[in-house]
Amino acid sequence: NGMLARLDDSVQRLSQFSADLAHEIRTPLHNLLGSNSLALNQSRSPAEYQDVLASNIEEYERLNRMAENLMFLARAEHGQRPLHLHPVNLQDVGQELCDYFDALAEDRQLRLDNQLHGTLTADLHLLQRALSNLLANAVRHAEPGSTVRLLRRDEPGYCWIGVHNTGPTIDPQHLNKLFDRFYRIDPSRAEPGDSGGLGLAIVKEIVERHGGQVGLVQVLPHGLRVRVLLPLAGNPQPA
Repeated sequence: NGMLARLDDSVQRLSQFSADLAHEIRTPLHNLLGSNSLALNQSRSPAEYQDVLASNIEEYERLNRMAENLMFLARAEHGQRPLHLHPVNLQDVGQELCDYFDALAEDRQLRLDNQLHGTLTADLHLLQRALSNLLANAVRHAEPGSTVRLLRRDEPGYCWIGVHNTGPTIDPQHLNKLFDRFYRIDPSRAEPGDSGGLGLAIVKEIVERHGGQVGLVQVLPHGLRVRVLLPLAGNPQPA
């Protein structure tokens, strides 16, 4: 019975994944078909054709990011991307990320505060990717004039890295689903340059590959903190 239940759950998850993937791909394809059909309907100026091509490039980039993210998740799940573990200077990683997102944060009237410190044994590139996804998400949803913080706290045998921002309160029904693939609280709010609903799923995969856990904590009245719990030493194994 247990095996049948697991098989049924796997089939349902695969079916849902296929439906979600079809939905995500349909939007950029619909945009491409629509813009090209309108452009071919009648003669237009070179400037108007250039606008159509620029819009098409955005949609192609969106599809390309989605394909790359799906490839990454597939390789990670099948162990085709081994971990390269080395001591990582967290303060340096945090500063590089803050420097990278500084212009976007300034446009959104945000401040970035790097409080990361010490070292952690991890795969540098994967850790950078996970924290970059979290910071991009925090900056995208933070309230103008607020501060996005990178935090570190130690627990016995573990440390947790937090990305904290101030923004709209999230309904509790969404909290446990935000790390699912393609899950969005409001699908209509997808922005250019987003991860196609896979950013937090990639974070979860990376953290679990390191033997850690990731979760969301609402800090009332308007704070949201993503907590990444990672082993301090030893050879991490998948959770």
